[in-house]
Formats: sequence, structure tokens, C-alpha cells
Amino acid sequence: MSLSVQIMDEMKTAMRAKDTVALEALRAIKSEILLAQTASGSKEEITEDDEVKLLQRLVKTRKESARIFTEQNRLDLAEPELAQIAVIEKFLPAQLSEAEVEAVIAKIISETGAAGIASMGKVMGLAAAQLGGTAEGKTISTIVKKLLT
Repeated sequence: MSLSVQIMDEMKTAMRAKDTVALEALRAIKSEILLAQTASGSKEEITEDDEVKLLQRLVKTRKESARIFTEQNRLDLAEPELAQIAVIEKFLPAQLSEAEVEAVIAKIISETGAAGIASMGKVMGLAAAQLGGTAEGKTISTIVKKLLT
């Protein structure tokens, strides 16, 4: 089942339950999907990789917003952002732990023979491709830096 169909089903459920936070998050996902489809100039479905990137971007912006609101002692604004993150993350693939990501990156480094921080770009490219939507870019970057230094 495509992400668009899943979102529509979840939206109907949220409307019936009068869950405004979930509905707002689902509408944001639907909006981003439509923007991505029209940006390419066609009505074709976007790829699954693009969907994962889109969802990760939505989670990242909400985490940043929640962090800023928390720093400013605006918990009334931070809580809905955190609730929306939980709704969006239901559609993302399961995230790997830091130990699992570190194991994958260590394997990539040993296979490529990368040494030193100069090889970071090559390792990051391979790691991002291999880990796909199962780890955040910031986590990957931090672990690559740690292993290459």
C-alpha cells in the first residue's frame, strides 16, 4: 500500500477520533507528498526512498521546533510538535541503534580502506546509501567522524 493511501486512511481515522494533533501531522505529510509530486511536473507517485526522505525531513523540522520551544520555556508549543513526531515516525522504517549503525560504518571503512578524515565524504556517501532511512544523517556523520579520527 502506498504512503498516500496509508495517509488518507489514517486521516479518516483521526477525523473520526477528533485527534487534531494527528490530523495536523497527517495533513502536513499529505501536503509534502503533493508538493513533491508537482515539483517533478508529473502526477506520478514518488519513489519509496523519496517518501522516506520526506518523512525524515518533517521529523527533523519538528524536532528542531520542539527544541527551540523548549529552550524558550514554551512547553505549550513544544508538546504538539513532539506528538506530531510520534505520528510521522509511524510511517518511517524502524531506526537502527547507534551500535548497529557503528557496526555498518566500521564494515564500510574496512571494505574501502578509508583512513583519516579526508575519506569522510566517500564513507558518508556509501553509509547514507546503505543505511537509507534507517538512521539519521546526523547520527551517521557523528559515528563516521568518530571512527575516522
